[in-house]
Amino acid sequence: MTNRDSYSAMLAAVQAFHNKHDFKNTGGEELTYRVALMTEELGEISSCVTKGKDGQKLAEECADLLILLIGTAIAADFDLTESFWTKMQKLGQRESRIVNGRIRVSEFRDM
Repeated sequence: MTNRDSYSAMLAAVQAFHNKHDFKNTGGEELTYRVALMTEELGEISSCVTKGKDGQKLAEECADLLILLIGTAIAADFDLTESFWTKMQKLGQRESRIVNGRIRVSEFRDM
């Protein structure tokens, strides 16, 4: 049985999906196209939140975005796990500020 909680299992499932539909040779791995698809999914996530749709619909749209992110790592040939941990290390060293009433953790540049 596959550990469904592991990134490697998710990566293998997305890779199998890409292979099944021959994404590599049919434009499915073209990065501009993938960015457009991710933008579309973000819009659907936004719609779930702003229109008060149920949590299951939000979860489904977030899963769509995660699948697209993993697929983008496949298409662009980078290790998303390594990128995640490298970025988390950087974020862990940043300071936070309240900006317009909400917390931000960013590389603030004082002008």
